[in-house]
Amino acid sequence: MNKLTAPDYIVFILYFIIIVFYGVYIFRKKKKKEADSKDYFLAEGSLTWWAIGASLIASNISAEQFIGMNGSGFSMGLAIATYEWMAALTLIIVAVFFIPVYLKNKIYTMPQYLHKRYNEKVAFIMSVFWLMLYVIVNLTSILYLGALALNGISGFNLTLCMGFLALFAVMITLGGMKVIGYTDVIQVFFLIMGGLVTTYLAITLVSGEPGFSGLGKGLVLMKEHAGEHFHMIFKKTNEHYMDLPGLSVLFGGMLIVNLNYWGCNQYITQRALGADLKTARTGILFAAFLKLLMPVIVVLPGIAAFVLYQKGLFQQEMLQDGSLNPDRAYPTLLNLLPSGLKGLSFAALTAAIVASLAGKANSIATIFTLDIYKQYIKKDASEKNLVKIGKITVIVAVIIAIFVSPFLGIDKKGGFQYIQEYTGFVSPGVFAMFLLGFFWKKTTSDAALFATIGGFIFSVLLKFMPLIIDLSFLYPFGLAVPGTDHAYAIPFIDRMAIVFLMCIIGMWVISILQTRKGLEANGLEIDYSMFKTGKNFTIWSFVIIIIIVVLYSVFW
Repeated sequence: MNKLTAPDYIVFILYFIIIVFYGVYIFRKKKKKEADSKDYFLAEGSLTWWAIGASLIASNISAEQFIGMNGSGFSMGLAIATYEWMAALTLIIVAVFFIPVYLKNKIYTMPQYLHKRYNEKVAFIMSVFWLMLYVIVNLTSILYLGALALNGISGFNLTLCMGFLALFAVMITLGGMKVIGYTDVIQVFFLIMGGLVTTYLAITLVSGEPGFSGLGKGLVLMKEHAGEHFHMIFKKTNEHYMDLPGLSVLFGGMLIVNLNYWGCNQYITQRALGADLKTARTGILFAAFLKLLMPVIVVLPGIAAFVLYQKGLFQQEMLQDGSLNPDRAYPTLLNLLPSGLKGLSFAALTAAIVASLAGKANSIATIFTLDIYKQYIKKDASEKNLVKIGKITVIVAVIIAIFVSPFLGIDKKGGFQYIQEYTGFVSPGVFAMFLLGFFWKKTTSDAALFATIGGFIFSVLLKFMPLIIDLSFLYPFGLAVPGTDHAYAIPFIDRMAIVFLMCIIGMWVISILQTRKGLEANGLEIDYSMFKTGKNFTIWSFVIIIIIVVLYSVFW
């Protein structure tokens, strides 16, 4: 039943009051200081390790995970968890090698890094690109999918849900990164608690018994009735190989996806750029541990829903326009929750959406204010003026997202796939540009431009190549498989790896030719001792790696 009851409203209103009052408390404490752009955008020196870790997860987990990844769990199973578990490994790499470079060189935004490492042209191009990507792709998809999810659970009008989410996110964002960071701690609490409640319900429904005994029995039954849903690595004959191509989810394009997202993304790295190295690393490590838990919340309920569907349940609830829609699995499960608990899960979903919206809006404001407004519009802007422009940017970005999102067909494409598809066209080139810029001083600005523009062109060419060339000769190597139209196509993740290698080779050739002509590149300040980690960080990193190895060994 798509309706909230009185106890649900009480739980949700309690969540809302806690977030608002805690946000106001943090804002008032911060307000005692004079307005400072670095404090507003980065919460410089203010976030603790647990706030950084919680904020990373709160900003990352949103409707596309709760709805899209849960739907993928319904259709393809535990294999989709590779996005979460490989992210845990990626976070360790980012903490060890990426964050020290940013902090050592006092980098606060990604365009600032490009300006310092390459030149103004590269920085400006990427500033505009990131703003368009964040507003048109990320902010819109989070807002629209979130509103659809809340609409499906509560029955509230879609536009009303969008307006509520936007207003809630703006309220938090206007307080600055410190308010976002500390309210994210509460958001993550609701996110995890509400998510675990839904997982418990789904698994015990499979067993037909309540309690921990029913939980254990449900997991056994899920393994028995949907054994194919517990394989992490697909063979090329699997119908979902195009989405998750074999070992590429471990060693290939999945690393490009995660390293670009977690290491070269203003939306994510911003949480750690205002802290010292030890605090930033500890916070990122905490986020890695939370990442290991996420599939329990966003994937297992989808598998449970698949088993229940196979048994004859949810036959009508899972249909949309007369056909099966896996993305309806999570809202269907939430509507089965008892009064009160449904309110908790509703709050969890809202927390995930609002935290992501707030984080994304803050990143948009940071890039526009510090990298465009201050650099090209008003170079002598005061700190107070920069904070004001940042707040205006937040409001404008959210308004644009509200008006644009209904026309993008996000719900028809699938939120998770929508974001991956559009960001995947540029991720390989951007990551190549960052990686060589970090660790090879000879990398030139023209090489960076080649990766940015060339990477996009290569991605488009490989995407549409099957329309003009028969790629069946690549099938024995697993690099091309039959698509929905029976033409052989390169899996999305493999395509990213190929484009990345092409960008690296092109950048190397261009840089070598230019340095031979006497052109000097702008190397970063790097002290290799800064890559050393403390004893505790090293130990806990190994614990995470061992857990990942065990998980893949068990569910291979």
